[in-house]
Amino acid sequence: MRRQVYLIPNMITAFALACGLFIIFKVNMIEPGSGSYHVLFTSLLLLLMAAFADLMDGAVARIIRAESEFGFMFDSLADAVSFGVAPSVLLLKGLSLEQGTGLSFFAIVGAMLYSICGILRLVRFNVKVTQAKGNIEEEAAQKKNFTGLPIPAAAITAVVTNLFFISPMAEKWLNWAPTTLAIVLTSIWIVLGFLMVSRWKFPSLKALHFRVPSFQLVLMTVVMAIFILYGILHFFPLMLLILTWGYILLGIILSMIRLIAGKKSKTLEDFEPDEEDAE
Repeated sequence: MRRQVYLIPNMITAFALACGLFIIFKVNMIEPGSGSYHVLFTSLLLLLMAAFADLMDGAVARIIRAESEFGFMFDSLADAVSFGVAPSVLLLKGLSLEQGTGLSFFAIVGAMLYSICGILRLVRFNVKVTQAKGNIEEEAAQKKNFTGLPIPAAAITAVVTNLFFISPMAEKWLNWAPTTLAIVLTSIWIVLGFLMVSRWKFPSLKALHFRVPSFQLVLMTVVMAIFILYGILHFFPLMLLILTWGYILLGIILSMIRLIAGKKSKTLEDFEPDEEDAE
């Protein structure tokens, strides 16, 4: 009976892995440079489903007390494929670049850096979680924020940025040449890779608490839900672009405020960037 219970979170993880693998295999069946808006839109939806499954598998495992080393490792490897490899494949397949050129080499390097940094970020996270086991204070600190940009957030940001730039809305404003688009997107991939392996802190949504009266909370929730639903229906790429980059900018701003305040100050103490570990 115990083994059957363990299947539930692992099946959720397997679903997230299947989403990432489907993106990779599906995109590899299309011609290079034909990463249309529809293909990216579908891939983004699958990544959102994978991110939701990634959030749920750990929660379900804790609720039914079915946490295991196998599930921990399986979850990490699934994240490496779905959020580390799939976005890079989407980038390279969607760009109209001639093979053997300097720009195509730059795009390959950017995609590789993103994937490598994402995997390194997962390894560092696993090491920290293993080291914190049994230490209540350390475990509580890890739940408040993340060291480095979480790889699901980086993957969704990367793909939604690509989707926005080729959307009809952005084409009216920007109308970039394929080479310019390739340079901008590859540079963004490199920046996201750096943020994943950086020591900067990014807030965990689980740790957000708002002290407001219940009536005001309900009113705020309803108003936000209306705006979010309207944005999803009419401005999906733009809305998700604002949410993802807003989260990244929030983490950077909080870390910068902490650096400016100094270690002696208690301001945003939780967002003190980690020091380099002695290897």
